[in-house]
Amino acid sequence: MRRTRELPVKTDDLPADFFEKFEKKMWKRIRGQFAPQQAIRAVRAAIELPFEEGVKRERELFLECMANPQSAALRHAFFAEREAARVPDLPVDAKPRPIARVGVVGGGTMGSGIATACLKAGLPVTMIERDAQAAEAGRARVHGFLEHDFTKGRIDEAELNRRKERFSVDTDYRALADADLVIEAVFENMEVKQEVFRRLDAVAKKGAILATNTSYLNVNEIAAATGRPEDVLGLHFFSPAHIMKLLEIVRAEKTAPEVLLTALKFAKTIRKVGVVARVCHGFIGNRMLSGYIRQAGFLILEGATPQQVDRAIYEFGFPMGPFQMGDLAGLDIGYMLRQQIRPDEEEAVAFRVHDRLVEAGAKGQKTGRGFYVYEEGAPKPNPLALEIIEDEAKKAGITRREITDEEIVERCVLPLVNEGARILEEGIAMRAGDIDVVWLYGYGFPRWRGGPMYYGDTLGLDHVLARIRHYAEAIGPRFWTPAPLIERLAAEGRGFRDLDREKAKR
Repeated sequence: MRRTRELPVKTDDLPADFFEKFEKKMWKRIRGQFAPQQAIRAVRAAIELPFEEGVKRERELFLECMANPQSAALRHAFFAEREAARVPDLPVDAKPRPIARVGVVGGGTMGSGIATACLKAGLPVTMIERDAQAAEAGRARVHGFLEHDFTKGRIDEAELNRRKERFSVDTDYRALADADLVIEAVFENMEVKQEVFRRLDAVAKKGAILATNTSYLNVNEIAAATGRPEDVLGLHFFSPAHIMKLLEIVRAEKTAPEVLLTALKFAKTIRKVGVVARVCHGFIGNRMLSGYIRQAGFLILEGATPQQVDRAIYEFGFPMGPFQMGDLAGLDIGYMLRQQIRPDEEEAVAFRVHDRLVEAGAKGQKTGRGFYVYEEGAPKPNPLALEIIEDEAKKAGITRREITDEEIVERCVLPLVNEGARILEEGIAMRAGDIDVVWLYGYGFPRWRGGPMYYGDTLGLDHVLARIRHYAEAIGPRFWTPAPLIERLAAEGRGFRDLDREKAKR
């Protein structure tokens, strides 16, 4: 009997340039990643070399992967995800509350996605909407999400029916009386959310957990609308909520330990990666996102095009650039938020183009136009966006210039590191690794770079500090003031990982 190693590999039908073409084809998908390229080379060695030589070559390729910096970044991401579930200051005797039934208030895209995630995990869900028409629209959205899995062959018809049977819709808040957890997913407005929580407080059973899906608002103020603030916290899902793995768990000032512990367990139940944050505007992810989007807005006024910015960020490793992301999410979301918080004149300049596009009806993909035009074929630059950019640059007295891809990446990514350092120093995040997990799972930061804080460490915080000071001098200090933590760590020759290691020993 011949050994498997002695069996011939049929390669007659492979073109001579098969592997070269395959690597080129895969390049767009693996952009900059080292290990996938090595895997292709290992397969090639297995086919083209004698067995002993092929095994030797495979080991060489493996050792090269181990020695590559991307290996360390991926290992960091692996362990940071697991460490994120650990909350050191929880009492050892704290026990999670049982979650057997979930309520969702709001049947829009987000609420329907949250309901779907719970249904897929086997939890019964009751959705509340303002009227019968909205309730039926919510039901249709959820059924559509569930049927997508059936169409794709991920579940059979019996499972589809079971999931649908676990779902109900209503317009009466009293239908939530038996829910163990209620998640609010209504319009991002403090008064609206407080009113929802007052109504939930009146009908929810004792011990029920009341959660808000707010992206930015103060969870302490929302909790204060109830007579049970210890049962309130934030559960910030990312859209689409039934697909995106991140769940920011926002620990309010009075959130009880067992409520926080229940939220962490719930995240695992619905197959999410839970990361705990304290209360601040935008929590971890969206607070950092503001600086990223702001710099992208300044860059297009100063001379870059939206397409150049998106391409540079894509080549860095993100799945899409900031303007593609804005079009996908809807430019009107940021517009409505700015209407509420009213940024000052200096900050507002960065978002003038976004706001004028919204006011012209170009809200992104949902309207067919935003920074890009969405028609047949690939998206194309929107001439209106380019006109507005030129006009707003003139109004702001900005002389447009050539901008390199390197500057684009620095100006978009370094603010993430800088704001992340502030978040860490303020105690909003427990660990630098937690911040990395948020950005890996919620915003598509390239995993092989480890996350923004790990990336800052790989650059060297002395280098990060020098570049922040460079932009403070070149552009102005308003948005380029170094975080005190970066200054301190750079002076000590240490990094964010050193802080995390110290905390792990306590």
